[in-house]
Amino acid sequence: MTDSQKLFERFVNIVGELRSERGCPWDRQQSPLSLKQYLKEETNELLEAIDTGNQQHIKEELGDILYLIVLLAQIHNEEEHFGINDVIEAISEKMTRRHPHVFSNEQIESTSELRKKWLEIKSKEKTDRADSKKN
Repeated sequence: MTDSQKLFERFVNIVGELRSERGCPWDRQQSPLSLKQYLKEETNELLEAIDTGNQQHIKEELGDILYLIVLLAQIHNEEEHFGINDVIEAISEKMTRRHPHVFSNEQIESTSELRKKWLEIKSKEKTDRADSKKN
């Protein structure tokens, strides 16, 4: 296991502990709906940090957003919907699918062609999701 994997696993365990019976009352009370406001706040704080170029501030705000992502995944895991590994697997599959010029033999010659291909793939994914909801 790499250092990054160990650090991430430790952090996921910390969030799980915060949600546990002996954890933090605030963390245990949270729900996806209650966390929406914090996602907005932390995203705005990250945008401000990026605008200032303050690397320490950017790092802190990225951590705050990561915390909210892991917390939301933890809540959904407790409700037996999905966990953080499912989130990581889904985004990994999406990034692989949306970058055929990197992960397959497809050749793309320009950024405009890349953008067109990205939008085509995204549109197909949206259609596929809509079709799967109908079935």
